[in-house]
Amino acid sequence: METSVTYNTTEEDSAITTQSLTWRDFVQVTKPGIVLSNLLVVLAGFWLASEWKDSFSVWLLLVTVLGSTLVMGGSCVLNNYLDRDLDIKMARTKRRPVAAGRMSAKFALSYGMALMIAGITLLSLGANALAGLLGLIGAFVYVVVYTAWMKRTTHLNTVVGAISGAVPPMIGWAAVTGNLEHGAWVLFAFLFLWQIPHFLALAMMKAKDYQTAGYQMLPVVKGNLETKRQMLLWTAALLPVSLFLYGAGVVGIFYYVSAALLGLGWLALAIKGFFVKDDLKWAKQMFFYSLIHLTALSIIMMVSAV
Repeated sequence: METSVTYNTTEEDSAITTQSLTWRDFVQVTKPGIVLSNLLVVLAGFWLASEWKDSFSVWLLLVTVLGSTLVMGGSCVLNNYLDRDLDIKMARTKRRPVAAGRMSAKFALSYGMALMIAGITLLSLGANALAGLLGLIGAFVYVVVYTAWMKRTTHLNTVVGAISGAVPPMIGWAAVTGNLEHGAWVLFAFLFLWQIPHFLALAMMKAKDYQTAGYQMLPVVKGNLETKRQMLLWTAALLPVSLFLYGAGVVGIFYYVSAALLGLGWLALAIKGFFVKDDLKWAKQMFFYSLIHLTALSIIMMVSAV
């Protein structure tokens, strides 16, 4: 499948933008790294709800994982479609299939909508209506509110965008129970708070790129010092909330101790940011610690489920 290029490109990029559209592009445009990380918390929500309800279905798990994958992948394709005019300006994103011109905008729009609709339908029919509705809400916030509107207009986009990223564990929980008990809401709060320092660290790392493209990210609009203050605030808020799962009775003491130690470590690293000379190095440390924090606690909460 070939696609014509409508962007003005430099000689350096011409080889990229005239390449044929390959199967890798169909995968890349769904942002598989983001999808996989979100599937981990979908699985965590599903597992905790199954243990809490004392019921586990392999078939339901497969349906939930596939449906969630389609919804999230489709949303990411639509993100690529909407951001194509700004992605081409950033070194990190200019080689994405839509921005580079290998995949046409019209095709990306159809592809993203098809994946998203298929995922919502599968969740609704294969799991339950609530799981499908949550998938729709998450996709709407990510595509319409975050991507199409707030990234271009206000530095609060990170906070609002965190809502969509906090929905996946609720999908997993709702697929099992058909309801949103207190455990599901704690998972939502946990993921919501976790995402903000995580993405602010990324915004600091890529501030020049974001400024060039015109995204209204906090480090670009308010500077690094205010970004550090916000990261400390949200990291501090995350620590007690991450412990609420133990109080909700869905995880054991092993999770509680682990969450406390990992949370204190992240908080100490956030405080360290006010005393470092190399902000970029510190932002990278915050970003990678956030990945360790979420991955470790997601696994531990499943191991420690009660």
